[in-house]
Amino acid sequence: MAISYKDSGVDVERGYKAVELMKKHVKTTFDENVLGDIGSFGGFYSIAGEKMEEPVLVAGTDGVGTKLKYAFLANKHDTIGIDAVAMCVNDIVCQGARPLFFLDYFATGRLSPEVVATVVSGVAEGCRQSGCALIGGETAEMPGFYADGEYDIAGFAVGIVDKKKIINGKNITEGDVLIGIASSGVHSNGYSLVRKLFGDEDLKELDLFDARLNDTVLNALLTPTKIYVKTILNLIEKVSVKGIAHITGGGFIENVPRIFPEGIGCNIYKDSYPLPEIFKIMREKSGLADAQIYNTFNMGIGMVVCVAKKDADKTLEVLRSLGETAYRIGETKKGKGVSIK
Repeated sequence: MAISYKDSGVDVERGYKAVELMKKHVKTTFDENVLGDIGSFGGFYSIAGEKMEEPVLVAGTDGVGTKLKYAFLANKHDTIGIDAVAMCVNDIVCQGARPLFFLDYFATGRLSPEVVATVVSGVAEGCRQSGCALIGGETAEMPGFYADGEYDIAGFAVGIVDKKKIINGKNITEGDVLIGIASSGVHSNGYSLVRKLFGDEDLKELDLFDARLNDTVLNALLTPTKIYVKTILNLIEKVSVKGIAHITGGGFIENVPRIFPEGIGCNIYKDSYPLPEIFKIMREKSGLADAQIYNTFNMGIGMVVCVAKKDADKTLEVLRSLGETAYRIGETKKGKGVSIK
């Protein structure tokens, strides 16, 4: 008796259906530089029209982490793709790069065409928000590897910047100002601790309305990561930005120093902006000291921009004109690391 691929748990027909359902979302991200169509062995993107003296490609890759557990619990799959895009494009725009295209990787034990298409609709939305094209990806059905109803998603973004306009922090000096741009919530980092604090199995309890949040805990935790690409690209055309830090895993303590040259540290003033309620609740539940919690979560600030003191007011003005909530949260100093004050 013959044993087919379908008998092993992989149904190529489900894969074909998933591709068909995805196509309408993917095509909404295409621009004039996308060559070819969905289904080729490789995705093509032309950079022939870029008017740069010395174009440099900037790449980044990331995933969503265990935030996925809440998507599974809520059976809500339309925003997790935004997170996957955000984690990648927010990184590369820190170097001043404009995202060009994105590729995603989706893996599951048993493929549900409807679920993967819904996830990809979120990926497409993230690409539209960041102005990049979704030119390819991979959908893997891996029986026995993932629990029923679970999946993983990761992504890869490529951007471009003129070499002379790369933002790398090398000109940051003592006395520069740090401007924080508000996050949309917890974003996509620290969810192993989040799950320890709130649990990830009791849907009924997580779905209760919380007056402090003016929402349910589950909705608050599933709020997609804010995409800062268009804001940052607009800002750097108007202000001389010295460095940009995306506040992801490791929080302030780990990420802000990544943009500093040797011998420079900073002070961050925690009372310089209102702490969102979700972080107050997590601080209460965890009992963590500032040195630990600011080393884990974004604490309400998704991006930190470093500018000269003379440019601080203009930076705030531009960011607020772009609809962002922004604060002067600290300054650089001689030394190393981050002091939370």
